[in-house]
Amino acid sequence: MSTTRRDFIKQSAIATAGTYLGAMGFSAKSYANIIGANDRVRVGVVGFSDRFKDTLLPCFLHHNKELNFDIVAVSDLWNYRRGLGVDHLKSKFGHDITGCRNNEELYGLKDIDAVIVSTADFQHAVHAIEAVQAKCDVYCEKPFAETMEDNRAALKAIKASKQVVQIGSQRRSGNNYKAAANFIKDGKFGAITMVELSWNVNQPGRWRRPALVERLREQDTDWKRFLINRPFEAWDPRKYLEYRLFWPYSSGMPGQWMSHQIDTVHWFTGLQHPRSVTANGGIYQWKDGRRNWDTTTAVFDYGPQNDPQNGFQVVFTSRMHNGDERPAEIYYSNGGELNLITNKISPKGGLTENAAKAMNMKANLLAEASLPSLASPVAASANTGGDALSSAHMRNWMECIRSRKETNAPVEAGYYHSIANIMTNAAVRTGGKATFDEKRQEVLVNGKVFKY
Repeated sequence: MSTTRRDFIKQSAIATAGTYLGAMGFSAKSYANIIGANDRVRVGVVGFSDRFKDTLLPCFLHHNKELNFDIVAVSDLWNYRRGLGVDHLKSKFGHDITGCRNNEELYGLKDIDAVIVSTADFQHAVHAIEAVQAKCDVYCEKPFAETMEDNRAALKAIKASKQVVQIGSQRRSGNNYKAAANFIKDGKFGAITMVELSWNVNQPGRWRRPALVERLREQDTDWKRFLINRPFEAWDPRKYLEYRLFWPYSSGMPGQWMSHQIDTVHWFTGLQHPRSVTANGGIYQWKDGRRNWDTTTAVFDYGPQNDPQNGFQVVFTSRMHNGDERPAEIYYSNGGELNLITNKISPKGGLTENAAKAMNMKANLLAEASLPSLASPVAASANTGGDALSSAHMRNWMECIRSRKETNAPVEAGYYHSIANIMTNAAVRTGGKATFDEKRQEVLVNGKVFKY
């Protein structure tokens, strides 16, 4: 474990305790309280978003007292949201919260140990770089990166640091997902032959913020800082607040939804990215000025790079005009299926005796099993609240800050889901087949590097 500021304070205090306890008049109890305060992990919030307020903060509050974590500051470019953040956090923690106009002010406080990054999709990688360069541990929402330039830069900066980073791919902290990963990796499922992923909603207001758009004024924020490294566009409050509908500030469906699901493919198989991606879709229903599709179908080819005859197909479908948001993740093998909607392993669709007999083969049928029954027990405190996955994921990050161990979703998880995401964007934007150049770590379409 690297020597951080709080470690130095604590170790120095312990080393000199014998000399100063009597001289300063400290009792053993008061001295213990000082050590506890010095060991507290002080967290800053980068972006007071709905995701942070409604999900990440409640998850943090499930564990912060037990693990001695505190939130002390919030950074947001918009003065209105910054003020909301200060007031909301003050009501939750019972002490003053420092409001920062930007991240430079946040890291200039010099007493921030860790940050939770929940900003616009295209900003995540850059904000993660800023955090580790300020020697802060990071919980970074996904998608990790929307361009390979940002993806490579963030991977390099984080790997060069000693900071603990958790990518917000919370499935990696789910007990049922861990059981599924072990079942597949142990060879009990057989070779994966196909994966079906879907995420459907029927919400004209999904990712829309009309009331906030009416309130936002350019003079109340910092449009230039918001754009970071994206091409300059004239001020547009919709792009600021409804960024998930507008490329290149977000890829929409791939970055928000597919990145979660495609990460399980990488995790379960050990494969780092697709061999190729094709995609089709369009804006068929919600013609409200958005740039990103409301209907998407993407087809991925996965397998060893040097063995094109072996592998499997992944299909991701998503629509925003019909559905009840019950994301589907079904893995198929010749012997049956592993269904992460029902959390069941079953022989459904497997090779039956009658079908096998015609080709002088043996039947191949998986035994019925429940993923929860295959999972290891998990501490109740890790699964508190409505979003058990996010709660367990937040706790894992906090525990790893203490232990300096690797998190469930380290930076590599974000780097690899971003490759799949960017390949999908390339296929969407060009209509071509996207591939990946291992040597250059670049996404290609028709042999040319994809640039947004």
